[in-house]
Amino acid sequence: MFELIRKHAITLAIFAALTTAATAIVYQLTKDTILAQTHQERLSLLSEVLPKEMQSPRLLSTCVQYTDDRLGKMAKPVYSVIQDGKRIAAVIEATAPDGYSGAIRLLVAAKIDGTVLGVRTLEHRETPGLGDKIELRISNWITKFTGLQVKGSDDPSWAVKADGGQFDQFAGATITPRAVVNAVKRATLVIQSLPSDLSNLPTCGY
Repeated sequence: MFELIRKHAITLAIFAALTTAATAIVYQLTKDTILAQTHQERLSLLSEVLPKEMQSPRLLSTCVQYTDDRLGKMAKPVYSVIQDGKRIAAVIEATAPDGYSGAIRLLVAAKIDGTVLGVRTLEHRETPGLGDKIELRISNWITKFTGLQVKGSDDPSWAVKADGGQFDQFAGATITPRAVVNAVKRATLVIQSLPSDLSNLPTCGY
């Protein structure tokens, strides 16, 4: 009986070792392809919020993890658009914690002067047919931020029309657009106030 158990244990150990080795080999053979695909997907996403003249593979190398209470509790990726050695714009991930059905993740691009270049919704759980109009595939509402400027934290135009601002709310769903407008405003203010040197921050690993 003991001998049978020992044989089974040896067999399992050999199988585990072979499986681990096979997994390691597959990883080594595919890691470059996976990394390239990840880079391409990230660049494609960034291209949705940046004009062509600001798009570049170099954006990935500028990515750092930046922490600011206006973006949420966790550090967020920040990509810098550099021209003549100076940051002229940035792309940042932001969170609207007060969506109707929970947090809404956004990608916001803006110039240093506070002009929004583009916004996209990355993730949400808003109600289909109501709050999901923040998705580009459902509505072009999210594109209305492009070209608008945030003129300080007290800018009254950065609100939905129900609150005296310039942005349309959705029929039967004011909470969602209000949360997104406020989050985009906060993210743009963060971009305006970014330190000139971010080299001391953790990179995103690209």
